[in-house]
Amino acid sequence: MTAPSKWRDETFWSDISEKLVSVALAAAVVLTAWSGFQASKWSGVQANSYAAAGAKRTESIRLSTVAGQQAQIDISLFVDWVSALIGEIDDGKVTLTNAAEYEPVPGTLSGFLFLRMRDEFKPALDAWLATDPINNDDAPGSPFDMDEYRLAAQEQADALRAEAESLSQTARDANQTSDNYVLTGVLFAGVLFFGGIANSLKKMQNRMVVLAIAILILLASAFVLLRFPIEI
Repeated sequence: MTAPSKWRDETFWSDISEKLVSVALAAAVVLTAWSGFQASKWSGVQANSYAAAGAKRTESIRLSTVAGQQAQIDISLFVDWVSALIGEIDDGKVTLTNAAEYEPVPGTLSGFLFLRMRDEFKPALDAWLATDPINNDDAPGSPFDMDEYRLAAQEQADALRAEAESLSQTARDANQTSDNYVLTGVLFAGVLFFGGIANSLKKMQNRMVVLAIAILILLASAFVLLRFPIEI
């Protein structure tokens, strides 16, 4: 008699299925643990990024408030200086035909106010005076319209606000990555489920179908997992 082919031997296939199940379950356990570890790490990145973004946003608000106060000081001093200067010109205490040639006159209120302008405001004021707004109808309306008028505190506030938004985006991305790892963990749990019941099925055909499903889920999930960023 001819010996039966091993390909038709149910014992052979049973042995193969047990080995495949063992490999699939072992791989699923390891990858599930890795997914959980990475999900936890990315959750930490999310929390840290949100905390850093909150701190920078708070500092940005503080500096923006400081910049607003400085702008109010600049506006107040400028208005008072212009009012004093006009009054002194009318009274003959100050003679001014070309604003570009203005020099503070000692002993006058306008001179007193001019010398007490903030250092950060003076470049814009000097640049505005250089346009001779007295005789030049095309001159900017005030120093605050000049490119030279800059508030360092506001620039820092804007930079911090941009950094805060960048950190918030990092936190959102980290949250999504963490969720993705959690999802792959759920898929690997499916591998454990199908692999666990495969060997309990008596009919070899049913066993191999369930095992094929488990292996397919394992390979697809592992492929997706390899595409995720890693945080150590």
